[in-house]
Amino acid sequence: MRHRTAVSLGCALWLALASRLPAAEPGYKLSVVTDPPDAIYTVGQTAKFLVTLKKGDQPVAEADLVCTLDKDGMPPVTSKKLALGDGTATIEGTLGEPGFLRCRVTCAGPDKQVLTATAGAAFDPLKIPPSLPVPEDFDAFWTQQKTRLAAVPMEPKLTPVKSPVEGIECFDTQIPCVPPRPVSGYFARPAGAALQSLPAILLVHGAGVRSSSLGGAAGSAKRFNALAMDINAHGIANGEPDAFYQELAAGELKDYRTAGREDREQCYFLGMFLRLARAMEFLTSQPQWDGKVLIVKGSSQGGGQAIAAAGLDPRVTFISAGVPAICDHTGKAAGRINGWPKLVPETDGKPDPKILQVARYFDSMNFATRAKAEAIFSVGFIDGTCAPTSVYAAYNNLPGQKQIVNEPLMGHAVSPNLERATEAAILQHLAAKKGPPK
Repeated sequence: MRHRTAVSLGCALWLALASRLPAAEPGYKLSVVTDPPDAIYTVGQTAKFLVTLKKGDQPVAEADLVCTLDKDGMPPVTSKKLALGDGTATIEGTLGEPGFLRCRVTCAGPDKQVLTATAGAAFDPLKIPPSLPVPEDFDAFWTQQKTRLAAVPMEPKLTPVKSPVEGIECFDTQIPCVPPRPVSGYFARPAGAALQSLPAILLVHGAGVRSSSLGGAAGSAKRFNALAMDINAHGIANGEPDAFYQELAAGELKDYRTAGREDREQCYFLGMFLRLARAMEFLTSQPQWDGKVLIVKGSSQGGGQAIAAAGLDPRVTFISAGVPAICDHTGKAAGRINGWPKLVPETDGKPDPKILQVARYFDSMNFATRAKAEAIFSVGFIDGTCAPTSVYAAYNNLPGQKQIVNEPLMGHAVSPNLERATEAAILQHLAAKKGPPK
């Protein structure tokens, strides 16, 4: 009891002292938004960016501001100083072609703190064309690669693991693929499911080196009453200590994004995409699969994989691609920004011609043209990683039913709006596909 009394007295003393301390100085906040808020304009129309600088809730009358406008990170680039009036300023700009105009404002505040804020405006984004056409032998190349894959016996190894979700069976799963690495993931299914009764969903990862997600697979199996598999991007072991993945990321897989990019037979994304094909082959070979629904979901690098998966396998019926990477590798050939991972380097200001041609076979923008799936995308108008121009270049190549979640003030992030919209769309898709098994 004496201990509790001492603690209570100490807390009371601290609160009494804190109440006498001066309130913390309110900080400065710089913001940029578009007018209108949806930031959608037509080519040639004037976009308006509204800049606000406040200290706490009060407008700041004077500050040194510099504004830069560019074409989604590409020239032309213009910069000018801004004068604040009652804490606000307006910037105008336009584009003469479909694309994105990015506005970045920098402020050296009265307290010498450097603030930045960015906004983006879309100009007829649904008219952004592919930077280059699909290679003439694109289908022949990928048919050849899938023939190689078919020659590798699909002999999955399933090791039971404890499920984090009641009623769901889980397995650490490795499936042989074209060397050097297998498919590696967690496979989950509702216990006791009837034959040909369940849809299938494949979850794929963003950039980096990490284990597959047991919770992701089990949670999706439960939420959608589905066969679910979460695979890591590299065919590496699951459930290892963090140090295992950190060592791979700093060593063998450090520069995987650009590995082999000089040769389409050696490009790292070849193995990654063939693992997608094998994972879908595994899911659709399960006796519980309903023969009707195959969903692929991912963001960033995973979003690019989701698009590629739909192009590789016509059985894919629905994809969710959040801020997708691996799109429009050849953007700079058309004077636009390339998507992640900026696969094509430049020599004397021009795209490397050899790597440019290789990149076309691993561009999700091109896989999109072969997809038969419904799709939902998200795009951040100020995404400096997966540029919005590259996202729309892929989105516009999709021939089927589709929707896109625009996020005018979002950078490279997982959009909560997309997560909500994707869940609703998947549930609607499942309901529409109900019926006798194929």
